Amino acid sequence: MFKVTPNPPEPETDPKKLQEATDRALDYYLNPKQTNPEDEQPSGQLFTVVNGVDTESMLANLSETLASANTMINNLAFDLDGSRRHFALGIQQLIELGGLLTNRMLDELNPQP
Repeated sequence: MFKVTPNPPEPETDPKKLQEATDRALDYYLNPKQTNPEDEQPSGQLFTVVNGVDTESMLANLSETLASANTMINNLAFDLDGSRRHFALGIQQLIELGGLLTNRMLDELNPQP
């Protein structure tokens, strides 16, 4: 039995479109776009510092964060006894030292008259 089959459609023969498609395909595989490492976000990172924040703002924020941590560990230390209290006070002293360093850097960055 003879089955009638239609002729396949004529392929698009516009050489300009064919060349553009070929160039896109080759560029995609052979010349991938270089990614900017700053644009890549680590997959497990929840928090990040916004690019372009000035040093003074970051130091001021760090100073306030350390002051908050200092207050929290100080309150905790006075609810503890014995070696646990000494341990918490040691942590409090490290936080205080970090705060002193941060405030000194802020003073050098923006000296007050």
